[in-house]
Amino acid sequence: MEESSFNFNILNTIIIASLGYLTVKAICGILKFIKFRRIYNAIPGEQSFNPFLGTLHKFPGPNEEGIKYDFKMMRDVAPKIIRIWAGPFLPVLLLHHPETVRVLLKSSEPKPRGKYVAGPYDMGVPWLGEGLLIANGDRWARSRRLLTPAFHFDILKPYFSINNQATDILLDKISKTCKTGKTFEVFNVISLCALDILLRCAFSQTSNCQTDGENHPYIQAVNNLTNMWSARSLKPILFFDFIYFRCPSGRKFLKTCDYVHQVAEEVIEARRKVVSENGPTTQEDGKKKKILDFLDILLTARDEDGNGLTSLEIRNEVDTFLFEGHDTTTSAMSWMLYHMAKYPEYQTRVQEEIDGILKGRESDHIMWEDLPKLEFFSLCLKESLRNRTPVPFIERELTKDTVLGGYDVPKGSFVAVHLYNLCHNPHVWDRPQEFYPERFLSEEVKAQDPFSYVPFSAGSRNCIGQNFAMHEMKVVLARILHRFTLRLDENHDIKMLTLAVLRAENGIKMYATPRTPA
Repeated sequence: MEESSFNFNILNTIIIASLGYLTVKAICGILKFIKFRRIYNAIPGEQSFNPFLGTLHKFPGPNEEGIKYDFKMMRDVAPKIIRIWAGPFLPVLLLHHPETVRVLLKSSEPKPRGKYVAGPYDMGVPWLGEGLLIANGDRWARSRRLLTPAFHFDILKPYFSINNQATDILLDKISKTCKTGKTFEVFNVISLCALDILLRCAFSQTSNCQTDGENHPYIQAVNNLTNMWSARSLKPILFFDFIYFRCPSGRKFLKTCDYVHQVAEEVIEARRKVVSENGPTTQEDGKKKKILDFLDILLTARDEDGNGLTSLEIRNEVDTFLFEGHDTTTSAMSWMLYHMAKYPEYQTRVQEEIDGILKGRESDHIMWEDLPKLEFFSLCLKESLRNRTPVPFIERELTKDTVLGGYDVPKGSFVAVHLYNLCHNPHVWDRPQEFYPERFLSEEVKAQDPFSYVPFSAGSRNCIGQNFAMHEMKVVLARILHRFTLRLDENHDIKMLTLAVLRAENGIKMYATPRTPA
């Protein structure tokens, strides 16, 4: 009896001690969370809080209304930094002023990765893997080091003939719409041309994607993946992988990933076979010349230890470059044509400049030596990149306590540069909503903060392919504007979508009229 009572007392003591321990832990957790909330709520932001969605319930979505909402919050609430709650437990800080953007982009902070739930970049891992866009630390540094030679001057210069060849097909397609008197949808034709150029230049693969039609399955797959990625990022319950990949949208995401992986693997295998048989060569003017393209470098690169990239690492980089190398330039070129059609006075000035460069030539091909002469054209392209920023956001995770905009931001915080807001911040730019290329004249640029305009990011993680992209855009756009006068379809409503890249919700429709150069 006494032994039974003794055992009961021991059990009772253990239960009481356990309950006490759990109570103390719960109280400590609550106090820690209160402190956590207090730190972030000291930073300006939306005050209306939903216990399930945080402050996301106030955000209209990645659309025109969402852009207006973000702009109003920046203009009226916080011109430098703003706090949102992506669900009840995840604060995200948005930076949209050079003062705060500079601190982040001059650092070497990594891309944010979730610990218990999927972070914004984790959501893209099933598609892009640990490629340059998503990888961090030593993995990123090694890949960046191995891939940098792919964008050397000697590699990029021969691509001009390829850019022109692909543009010839595009111009022929636009010419056909002229004869019918119908409009053409800009994003569709530009996207196919950009993909064609990328396959030819980076992967030495000639495809029929431009002539296959506007419903090319790879283009559709990329569009679907970016749409699904964006939709998931606005639903906190789907941040959990075990929930998302068991729902219809998650299963569709994985199935679409399988398709783009298949495309990448086919591209890799075709090139691997050529390289193994003939070595990494390309044809230029009928002569074999040792010029390694992007995929050749992936296949042959070796680090300081003599190790090459694994098959998975190669596929990750191919998937990343196929996406980033054609989707971002598609956005940039499409919005540039939109601005030219919307502002005919600027279109005329650009056309006159191009006419002067090409006057007396048998061909209207834009060549390497023409780039410095495209002076006013370049001002318009820079202003287009500002006014319709192709990549709306850049995200990082702080690895140390940091002061941003006068606020103490703790280590581990998710921070995003809101590039669209940065480029439209009325506290930074004069007439930010206007299309005004003259703001990029050299005397005007001297007065600008260099971190007020970073369309290709800045710092150690800037865009590795920005020179490739700029060359491609100048060739394609200059030749379109030289050949045609563009006019927007006034009956078509153009609205923006801020997904992984800035798109038009229902596309951009315009008329093209053949012109006779002056």
